[in-house]
Amino acid sequence: MTGDPQIRAIDFVEINPLYLFRWEEPQQAYVLLYPEGIVKLNGTAGEILKLCTGDRTVAQVIDELEQKYPGEAVADSAHRFLEVSHAKGWVRVKP
Repeated sequence: MTGDPQIRAIDFVEINPLYLFRWEEPQQAYVLLYPEGIVKLNGTAGEILKLCTGDRTVAQVIDELEQKYPGEAVADSAHRFLEVSHAKGWVRVKP
């Protein structure tokens, strides 16, 4: 977690390599694993982070979510979630 906590629409985002993002069958949820513990994600958070592979911008992530969930207002909440995830160090702007 360095620099400005704001994430811009043009930023390419990826899971911070300090975390392992994966599906945990016993928990029936996506999780972020790190040396000190685990973060169990709700379904929406998992769907957003699944798209943070470093080859999509924030705008592209939001576009894909809007296509997956037509008629739902996802842009603002997805962008806020990415900003919070960035501030927590879960995701980073691809260097």
